[in-house]
Amino acid sequence: MIQLPASYQEYLAGKEERFVQTVRPILMQSAADQLHGVRVVYNHSGHQAHLDDSIPYGTIVEDID
Repeated sequence: MIQLPASYQEYLAGKEERFVQTVRPILMQSAADQLHGVRVVYNHSGHQAHLDDSIPYGTIVEDID
């Protein structure tokens, strides 16, 4: 099983379950390839997360769309 790095686990700590369910699959994908970080985008319809090759692995950047 893929283990999330400590930085990702800390990011998820205390977040609402719905948010965690949205973001966790992308964090798992990042942890699996260990090549890219994750960008979490806040927009009018909610949250989106995606891998971002400009962000180092283990890092999460929040952004507003």
